[in-house]
Amino acid sequence: MALDLIVVLLYATGMIALGWYGMRRAKTRDDYLVAGRNLGPGFYLGTMAATVLGGASTIGTVRLGYVYGISGFWLCGAIGLGIVGLSLFLAKPLLKLKLKIYTVTQVLERRYNPAARQASALIMLVYALMIGATSTIAIGTVMQVLFGLPFWVSILVGGGVVVLYSTIGGMWSLTLTDIVQFLIMTVGLVFLLMPMSIVDAGGWDAMVAALPASYFDFTAIGWDTILTYFLIYFFGIFIGQDIWQRVFTARSEGVAKVAGTAAGLYCVLYGLAGALIGMAAKVLLPDLENVNNAFASIVQTSLPNGIRGLVIAAALAALMSTAAAGLLAASTTVVQDLLPRLRQGRESGSGDVHENRIATLLMGVVVLVIALVVSDVISALTLAYNLLVGGMLIPLIGAIYWKRATTAGAISSMSLGFLTALFFMLKDGLDANTPIYYSLSVALVSFVLVSLLSPRPSVVAKVV
Repeated sequence: MALDLIVVLLYATGMIALGWYGMRRAKTRDDYLVAGRNLGPGFYLGTMAATVLGGASTIGTVRLGYVYGISGFWLCGAIGLGIVGLSLFLAKPLLKLKLKIYTVTQVLERRYNPAARQASALIMLVYALMIGATSTIAIGTVMQVLFGLPFWVSILVGGGVVVLYSTIGGMWSLTLTDIVQFLIMTVGLVFLLMPMSIVDAGGWDAMVAALPASYFDFTAIGWDTILTYFLIYFFGIFIGQDIWQRVFTARSEGVAKVAGTAAGLYCVLYGLAGALIGMAAKVLLPDLENVNNAFASIVQTSLPNGIRGLVIAAALAALMSTAAAGLLAASTTVVQDLLPRLRQGRESGSGDVHENRIATLLMGVVVLVIALVVSDVISALTLAYNLLVGGMLIPLIGAIYWKRATTAGAISSMSLGFLTALFFMLKDGLDANTPIYYSLSVALVSFVLVSLLSPRPSVVAKVV
């Protein structure tokens, strides 16, 4: 265990060192928020994949594999296919904007007006904070189980490292750490933990003999759940601030399209690996008291010292990259979308990053607080995407494809969709399918009706 702790401490020290190096490159706001808009294919692929593969994708997918079998991969599958769709159909027009934009809400403002930008910014802020908190919770869970630390200590230590390197270096720090994290998580989870846990479970034939037939059915998790994953995660990827911010880092349209598609396919394969790890854990540890600990438990059971430390670092890599992405997305939304409102429309200079660093630090504190009071990573992620998709998907699609859409229709759709998702999550539970169904229905009806009843826009700006 001491050797494992040393490996993890070396990893954390390396992340802080890369953050410090990133600070030296983050001299302008473009550097801090979008890495100078100059990432090549290797860096872009690594940072995009590392961004979306976080707490739910790692800890959550192993849990789903433990409970449902191979069909647990659909969570990562929906996310990965969302990245593919974004890369093929939306990245190119976004990069053609040729504007100094940083947020989804700035694009919405082009079609509607500043009021729509403020309304959508509030939804995006809640989403980004929950994304950051989700992976911070998972960091705490892993460190608690494997090192015997109190949960609150694990949250503050692990999450504190993320807040530190994100604050000092912004997107350059995130990009540099993401590349290392991408490599570590690929080696640790895909090439070490997956084959070693399967071997420890007796091999594939032994798993087939020990597990119910449903564990090898790709639809055993249920078509309703698969549909919900696509509604929430596939479409959520299309409108998430943390994802768009990565698109804006690409050097060219070709980089975003090719490397982004490769990142999406990688996510699908990562999901399959996570589900297989969960299935092996079910064979080895069939009576876990808390299925949320399936990942940490299989790491303890199947791996020797040293290797265990590397895999722990791999898990922390996946979690930290997503936590940092949510944190930077939250601070970007605050500085670019909400603070100008308080200044009566005046934005700070593009060359100053001091304000962004302060915002990132403050949002980091908020993320740590949320992580201390929420426990389930998949539920937290579902909450984030339910609110995002329920509140913003319909107005964004309407902004692109419907000339009759109005600002009043967009704001009513955002507000009612957001509130409907929140209501049904409170009523039916965070894991229910109803919140996304009802919120999208209410958002669509209110968007169309209010747009038709309000004055036609005199000038329709092209969004993308």
